[in-house]
This record gives sequence, C-alpha cells and structure tokens, in this order.
Amino acid sequence: MKAAVFHGPKQPLTIEQVDIDKPQEREVLVRTVASGVCHSDLHFVDGFYPYPTPAVLGHEAAGIVEEVGRSVTYVKPGDHVICCLSVFCGYCEDCMSGHPNRCSNRKATQRPKDGPQRLSQKGNPMKQFADLSTYAEKMLVHENALVKITNEIPLDRAALIGCGVTTGVGAVLNTARIEPGSTVAVFGCGGVGISAIQGARIAGARMIIAVDQFESKLAMAKRFGATHTIDASNADAVKAIQALTTPQGETDEPVVEGLGGAGGVDYAFEAVGVKKLAEQCFDCIKPGGTATIIGMIPVGQKVELDGPKFLTERKIQGTNMGSNRFRIDMPRYIDYYLQGRLNLDDMISRRGKLEDVNEAFRAMKAGEVARTVLMFE
Repeated sequence: MKAAVFHGPKQPLTIEQVDIDKPQEREVLVRTVASGVCHSDLHFVDGFYPYPTPAVLGHEAAGIVEEVGRSVTYVKPGDHVICCLSVFCGYCEDCMSGHPNRCSNRKATQRPKDGPQRLSQKGNPMKQFADLSTYAEKMLVHENALVKITNEIPLDRAALIGCGVTTGVGAVLNTARIEPGSTVAVFGCGGVGISAIQGARIAGARMIIAVDQFESKLAMAKRFGATHTIDASNADAVKAIQALTTPQGETDEPVVEGLGGAGGVDYAFEAVGVKKLAEQCFDCIKPGGTATIIGMIPVGQKVELDGPKFLTERKIQGTNMGSNRFRIDMPRYIDYYLQGRLNLDDMISRRGKLEDVNEAFRAMKAGEVARTVLMFE
C-alpha cells in the first residue's frame, strides 16, 4: 500500500510502498477513506517531540472495515468506523474508573516487539504512530481503537471527529465542564480551537472570545460561534479580554498588588501548544476561573505563572484528547452534526490526496486552513 513515511524531523514525508500484515486475534484491517492533517503530527515533523523512524504518521481518520481477526466481535467488514488514538485495554485502573483516554496498559493492545509488526518495509519493521498510522491507504489496528458509526455522516467529516473535534469539544464539555452562561476565551483558531469554540457554544456560553494572529481565522471563528475576536498580532490579548469582561463602570484594579484584578473569563483554553499562550491563558481568567491547556507544549519547555494569583483560586489544568470516552462521545458528536448543532462541513478548508500531505503542513503553519483532509477515494 501507499503511505507517507516519516524519516526524521525537518524532512518532508515521502510517499512509499509499505507492507501491512493480516489481522491477528483482535485486530481490524480498515480501508482509509479520509484522514485529517492535524497540528499534532506537525509537532513531530518539526522536531518538537521526538519519535523513532521510519514511521507512518497520521492519527485522525475514518474508513471502512475490510477484514477482522477471529476474536473480533465489535465490528464486521463493511462497517463505517472512526479510529482514535485513545486506544484502551478496558481493564486497567484508568479504564475501569472511567478514564479510558488515560489507559495505562496500551501494551495489551499492541503486538509483542519480538514478533512480526503491523507495518514493515522490505522485511524491516516500521513504527506505527499512535497505534494508528492514518497517512496510508489502509490501517491495521486493535478493535479498541475503533468506534462503529452510522453511515449517515460523510467519512471526510467523520475523520475530523477522530482527533480535532473530540479534543476541542471534549476539553470544553468533559475536561472543563463549563457552565451555561459562562464567559470563555479560546487561544488559537485552528481545527482544535474552532472545535473548542463550538463546544462552548453547544454548552451555552454567553461570551466566547476568540484569540488569533490571523484575520482570516478570526473571521472563521465568528462563523463557528465566537461572539468577540481579538487580533493578537496588534493587541495585548490579556488586557483586551479583561476590558471585555470588566462590567461597565467598574475598574479592574487588584485588591492586593500581584493578585490581579477581578476582570477576566470564567474559562480559557489554549489550543496551539505555545508557552506564552499557555501563560496568557492563565492570566486572562478571573478569580475562581479555570485555564485548560489543550495544545502540545514542546518537550523541555516550562510554563511560568504568577504565584500570588493562586491565592484567588485560579486554576490551570491539562487535558488529553478531550478527556474522551470515545465510543460514547463520538456518536454524540455525530448526532450534534446531524442535528445541525456541530458544524463540520465548514471546518474542512481543503481536500487533497496523500501526496499533498507536505503542502497541508505548509498551509497549516501559514494559518491558511482550519483542516486539510486527505481523501483516498
């Protein structure tokens, strides 16, 4: 099969022939129909996160089941599925306590390292990124990496739910659990940020402030539910958010120097993975507010926060894939889409072929797209 192969950081992916094995016991062979190009992959391509090579990248896809292992009971050939990198064993402490996205026993869903691997090239094993590797014509995965879905949703839209939508919407609904009528700021209006904005709208936020440095992405954020926008290329985002959220006639002077004022949002989300934005995400929340860091901050970087602000019960937290229970959450997001409450159609800025993967990365870095989706048929 054809696949986009990663040979090392700061190198373009190359389209090559890769061998894929037959499904073993609980494995499923899926024909890839659509794969979104997610910013998380770019972190590895740019070298911000190390990863062994050679590997097939990609982790946001939907497709059709072709073949199943003899112990598979969940899906059958012909089923439409979304794959998810939150592969779960089902019986570790995290899985059993309702946090399968944090599964601590993923080894149980992988092949033994001393045996034949799922992907190979000329007899040599290849790394399967996130236990998925979606930049390929086919995927061989454990059945616990899949959710069976209705045929009513086009598979290019369904692919977005595989990561970006589940991460952004889930960070709002599952991780932060925002309250109706709350105020929200979202830093970064790419695919994940747009999904967080939509999650805030679905949850009933009364004010949704989008922050980005690209005018085109801010205009897009308005279409998806942002009530206010801030161009971070020519404004101090924190001060602008405080100005928007300080009641008219009141001032934002701190009661005690160093504690910060009363202005700010109830909830803030960082959806890029930049140290400065994570710090601004915390600085822009009001006393008692919660900052949630969604983006992948590069390995080795530290986030610095103003210590006295913790005395105001401001909180900062991380999230992993929107705290998902993906076999529950993804069908719900599909229902939101079919009901017209979650806009996936306009999130796809471009469609391309597998050979366009490097151009998709370039367009992402230039701020030209929310999502590029690679189509395999």
